[in-house]
Amino acid sequence: MSKKAITQSEINNIVWKACDTFRGVIDPSQYKDYILTMLFVKYVSDVWKDKKDFYAKKYNNDAIRIQRALRNERFQVPETCTFDYLFENRNAANVGELINTALESMEDANRSKLERVFRNIDFNSEANLGQTKDRNRRLKNLLVDFSALDLQPSHLEDNDVIGDAYEYLIEKFASDAGKKAGEFYTPAQVSKLLAKLLNPQPGDRIIDPTCGSGSLLIKLAKQVGSKNFSLFGQEINGSTWALARMNMFLHEIDDATIEWGDTLNNPKLLEGDSLLKGNIVGANPPFSLDKWGADNAISDQFSRFHRGIPPKSKGDYAFVSHMIESTYHDTGRVGVILPHGVLFRGSSEGKIRQQLIEENLLEAVIGLPANLFYGTGIPATILIFNRAKGENKDILFIDASEGYESSTNQNRLRDTDIDKIVSTYRAFQKATPLTTEDGEVLEEKYAYRAPIQEVIENEYNLNIPRYVDTFEEEEEIDIPASQSNIRSLKKDLLIVEQQMDNYLIELGFNG
Repeated sequence: MSKKAITQSEINNIVWKACDTFRGVIDPSQYKDYILTMLFVKYVSDVWKDKKDFYAKKYNNDAIRIQRALRNERFQVPETCTFDYLFENRNAANVGELINTALESMEDANRSKLERVFRNIDFNSEANLGQTKDRNRRLKNLLVDFSALDLQPSHLEDNDVIGDAYEYLIEKFASDAGKKAGEFYTPAQVSKLLAKLLNPQPGDRIIDPTCGSGSLLIKLAKQVGSKNFSLFGQEINGSTWALARMNMFLHEIDDATIEWGDTLNNPKLLEGDSLLKGNIVGANPPFSLDKWGADNAISDQFSRFHRGIPPKSKGDYAFVSHMIESTYHDTGRVGVILPHGVLFRGSSEGKIRQQLIEENLLEAVIGLPANLFYGTGIPATILIFNRAKGENKDILFIDASEGYESSTNQNRLRDTDIDKIVSTYRAFQKATPLTTEDGEVLEEKYAYRAPIQEVIENEYNLNIPRYVDTFEEEEEIDIPASQSNIRSLKKDLLIVEQQMDNYLIELGFNG
């Protein structure tokens, strides 16, 4: 009888339970590194075990032929790096040190793929995991919890469950991490929306210069519908960069280039002495980043800021400038999530905005609902830039601020909300009436095609209410009916007060 395949929900539940080891001990933004790294180790170990069993049967336990075949696998896993080895040594006095050594050895055995990936995580850290006795107990519990997982490919429900489990965990960690969540995760539905808007095609180069844990890049890759794409990302935070690398491998994207460094001050995605160019550049950069590097921008060797230098305290247009200069000059498209201030702030930002509009690069301005993002309740906007707009100089404005599912802690875009935004954008691109996919003509209070002259008359201010009239007239008050209602309420109040007086008298309170 064949073993029942492990499902997505079973993996999610087991791994989320393992988080209990760290809850209340260290910050969720930190313990995600330990949990996700251990999930990666368990996955790689189980895949290795699965392959060993397969080749043992195929070659009738011929050790030499088995080892020769294993040398061609995606990852090499020395015996002292396997999860089973670590689990067998779960009671060791130096278990944290053993895990660190295993990670280093795994890096050495897979240098082209895993170099430096585990260098920012320390399973023997007293500062994070406590003194030796407590640390050992926590790590033992962690290993015991993960031992309940069977991630051998032949035992899985389908090939996507590991990558989906990783994404599930990142989102759960983000919901616990408060403000720090925005540093490594864009909500799944927002990433899905941006991927559909940018709609990368087979053969495209796809770039995210602030890729966090890589979720947006993966959504963009899935949108292609085939394996024919190239992925490039850069991330400033070392531990988040490591998560992005592991995320790619768990989604079986082995050839993604994910660099570690500051995109604005030290861009690493290069071709020779120039910025790497892509067909699609999408990102959710940090909102209004302070001290982003304005002092060095005037001498930028890549001339990214030729339209103007953004203010020192707000790096939004610095990221926009970098992203646009990272696209092919004839076909490149950019999708970027930003705070609403970029639409109307003046000074140097106003001049940059004007230049982008005059170059006919700006294609769409989409206002999103408030409270979609982890760590901030402010509403955001998506700007779409298109180097291939051609003769069309109109700009699409969408007010999607009312299209969401309300939640106690955080609002969420529904698939219907996403489809409405995307179909409106597609209709605009085809120069047809702004309609939904069902052919319904959209009301003026949702979307508007603004001629360039109207934007100029508004002094290049892109504030959405200037273009999409969302004003709702208040219902006219019937004054006589309201007065009659007030008189009726007063009568009812007198009756209630008389009843209260009677009850008090019956209780012996005679006033």
